[in-house]
Order: sequence, then structure tokens, then C-alpha cells
Amino acid sequence: MCGFDALRSLTYSNLWRGPVIHAWSCALPRILVAEDDADLGPAMRRALELDGYVVDLYTHGDEVMAATSVSSYDVILLDIGLPRISGIEILRQLRSQRNATPVIIITALDRTQHRVAGLDAGADDYVVKPVELEELAARIRSQLRRKDRRQDDSMSVGDVTLDFAGHIVTVKGDPVSLTAKEYRLLTLLMRRNRRFVSKADLEGELYDQDQWVESNTVEVAISSLRRKLGRDFIRTARGLGYMVGGQET
Repeated sequence: MCGFDALRSLTYSNLWRGPVIHAWSCALPRILVAEDDADLGPAMRRALELDGYVVDLYTHGDEVMAATSVSSYDVILLDIGLPRISGIEILRQLRSQRNATPVIIITALDRTQHRVAGLDAGADDYVVKPVELEELAARIRSQLRRKDRRQDDSMSVGDVTLDFAGHIVTVKGDPVSLTAKEYRLLTLLMRRNRRFVSKADLEGELYDQDQWVESNTVEVAISSLRRKLGRDFIRTARGLGYMVGGQET
């Protein structure tokens, strides 16, 4: 069971007082959480990690700017009242740098003028605390769908369909059991379908989970995916990497 399913209906106001639930990270998107509340920030990170996201948590505005200058994120959850650099100023700087990463403002400021200021600064969504986790999960999925230009929470390449919300993979409608590594690699390949993904990028997606990747980890996982999804589903090109889609499979 992933995080938001396990913690459904809880709010951040009581989340950090609940039990810790451990699970492996089962999806690929990377989320930056910018929150300086000592309880709320870690609670959000834990819930998102349990739901399968790779999460970086920062508590100061300058840390957020430094992180976004060296790393790419799929969604940013941004508190307005960060120390050193405010959330609104961060947002303005990101957009002036043509950084189009979807940003969801999460704040206690609920007046119309605050919402207008946040959206005018470039936010894609605006959520007032306390936030229902189920609602936040839906808003994150909505931003990911828009970013990936998907109509729903699933993606199909050939006979293979990946359900991002349920973390389910099927081939011709039949469910296939994957390991956490296999799921993470397949997700990256599916989201970049018709483009080659380098071995270094694939290793990078596994690094957060294992902290160390054996030299043949990617090859072993790719070999296993081919056995489960079809021998020709994943193409390999020397010097370019791996790709799904782009040809009949």
C-alpha cells in the first residue's frame, strides 16, 4: 500500500503524530517540498515517499534556489513564508529563468489577494492549509498528467500499460508483477517513450532508493523487464541507451 492510500483522509495537522509506515518507493516522479515547519515538512516528505515519489525537502529559500539550479523536478510544493527568500520571490525567479516546473503553493494565507499574488507570480495551483492528503495527491497527479500531456493516470506503449495511480503494470490487460527497481526503470522509459534514455539516467533513478548501484544493476533489470513485457519491448542502441516506443513492438 502506498502512502496516500495508507494515510487517506488524514490532514497534515495530525499526520506527524501518527505511526510511521514503511514502504519501498514505487514510482519515479521527483518532488521538491519547500516547507520550513519542523513537523509539517518531514510529514509531507514521508507521505509523498510512501506514495512512491522521490522527495527532496528544503526549509530555506536559498536552498530551494540552489537545488532547482542543479536538479530537475516534476512538481514543486512551495510554502510562501520561507526564510531568507520568500516563496513568491522564488516563484518569480524560477519563471524569469524560464523554469516551467509545475508549482503548487501550499500556505495558510487564504485571502483572495494572496491567491491572486501567487497565481500571478506563476503558480500552477494554490492550496490552503490544512491540506487533505487525498486532495493533494490528486492535485499532484493532475500536474503530472499536464506535464506529461496525458489525459488520465495511465500510459500505454504497445501492449504495455502503466497505471501511475495504482502502480499497476499490465500487458494486453493482464497484470505483471515487477520489482521496485523494474517499476522505476519502466516508469522512466515510459515517460520518455520514443526517446533514448542513457544508462547513467537510469542509474540515477535507482540511486535514491539504494544509495549504491552495482555496475550491472540496470542491465539485469532491463533483461528481467524484457522477459516479463516482451523481448522486443525495450530497444538498446550502443552509446545512446534504452528506449520504448518508436517502432512496432
